[in-house]
Amino acid sequence: MKKYHPYHLVEASPWPIIGGCGALFLTCGSILYFHYSHNTIIITGFIVTSIIMITWWRDVIRESSFQGLHTMKVQLGLKQGMILFISSEVLFFFSFFWAFFHSSLAPTIEIGANWPPEGIETLNPTAIPLLNTLTLLSSGITVTWTHHSLITNKKDNASKSLTWTIILGLFFTYLQALEYYNSSFTISDSIYGSTFFVATGFHGAHVIIGTTFLTICRLRINYNHFTSQHHVGFETSAWYWHFVDVVWLFLYTCIYWWGC
Repeated sequence: MKKYHPYHLVEASPWPIIGGCGALFLTCGSILYFHYSHNTIIITGFIVTSIIMITWWRDVIRESSFQGLHTMKVQLGLKQGMILFISSEVLFFFSFFWAFFHSSLAPTIEIGANWPPEGIETLNPTAIPLLNTLTLLSSGITVTWTHHSLITNKKDNASKSLTWTIILGLFFTYLQALEYYNSSFTISDSIYGSTFFVATGFHGAHVIIGTTFLTICRLRINYNHFTSQHHVGFETSAWYWHFVDVVWLFLYTCIYWWGC
């Protein structure tokens, strides 16, 4: 049956419902792990979510690169969807900044009427946090280099620059883990510890997710899935990475530098 529209009407797929179950396992498993140290459900959630990532992304890649179902109209819809998703992420992080400033601008007597609270030894903003800032800013440059290389059909340059972006993302994650390990306070140490680790921790999770996106794009470059006119998968991943960069600049300025 011929279709007379540019849209992609997806076929029935089991991945959304199974992916939802994986997300449910992750959230419920996280609660059980943090409160009772039970890790079976959270491990199950990680396994299910990983399998869904592989199978669902495989189907999307097949639809876009081999079946030609991602027309210009479909690509526009995907871009708009990514813009809405990033907008929701902006509001997500806005809530963390709201909590931070709510407590820091008018510290209560329970925390010593002082910010940072009494007994909290803050991290040096010119040490690992500054290095992390330089790392993410450098990764923003390399991912932009990758985008320009794809547009100009320079596959080798795109491969090299995207590899450097992934390395910088992994290096950032390593530095943040090192920072957490050597921190003198924990997430349970007053409102400062809570806001610090929730805000920076969720950002770190976003860096890991963004690194995963870019790693998949790096593999797709090897398989010649991208052309100068057809690289929506990479383009939306680059938007996400730039969003992660901008959020970190606010985190560094507000929490690491001003907040200390």
